[in-house]
Amino acid sequence: MSTVATETGNLLEYKGHPLRRKDNLIYYGSMADKYIIMMQVIEMKKVKDMDVATKVAVQLQLTDPNLKSRDRVVKKSEKSSLYAAIDVAAVWLDRALNSK
Repeated sequence: MSTVATETGNLLEYKGHPLRRKDNLIYYGSMADKYIIMMQVIEMKKVKDMDVATKVAVQLQLTDPNLKSRDRVVKKSEKSSLYAAIDVAAVWLDRALNSK
């Protein structure tokens, strides 16, 4: 498994799971699985000419469409960078998908 995000076809992947972005939301994982990670960039700052995330909310969610959105959240945290957020997201998702 690579620790670098790779592009397969038109999909971006990180550690074997797809990454999708919509505005300030980043989804990590597949909706076909029981769990997915949602990361929301809450705050950003300018570093030279680039916007850098300084506050990211991370949620491990169930993908069950019959649950209300607030009932889908299994675990949540806030991180001070996108790197820290994706790092914890990878651990949470792997543990959730590999549990009984």
